[in-house]
Amino acid sequence: MSRTDDPSAELHPDVAAALAEVPGGVVIDARHAVWPELGMSIDVPAEDNKAVGSCATGNVCAFSGSGLSGTRVSWSTCGTYAPGITVRSIANARSAGYAQARSSSGSVLATAIAGSSANVSGAVADVRCVS
Repeated sequence: MSRTDDPSAELHPDVAAALAEVPGGVVIDARHAVWPELGMSIDVPAEDNKAVGSCATGNVCAFSGSGLSGTRVSWSTCGTYAPGITVRSIANARSAGYAQARSSSGSVLATAIAGSSANVSGAVADVRCVS
């Protein structure tokens, strides 16, 4: 293991564990390491980066495809919104609360807690964010 950054910087525990488990790792910085011979890397996001896929930190997003793919609609204010697209997945890139994809009868089709996402089956009428 070699270090390219300040030797006094403390490694993130996930990076340290990966380096201990898999030989040949090269530290890039406290949150990044690579294993060139394996084509492998580890990247630990900063604690203030709560993005979920392409859903930006602080937003709630609806996607036309499953697995956060396709067209994205996002909201930066928590509320209840009609997305205007067929929704197959949702993401909650907020630090608290949850987001729900709901049917026209108000039934919950999927829930994404803070910092997570969920695939949706069924016809989504609205996406509701709860703080």
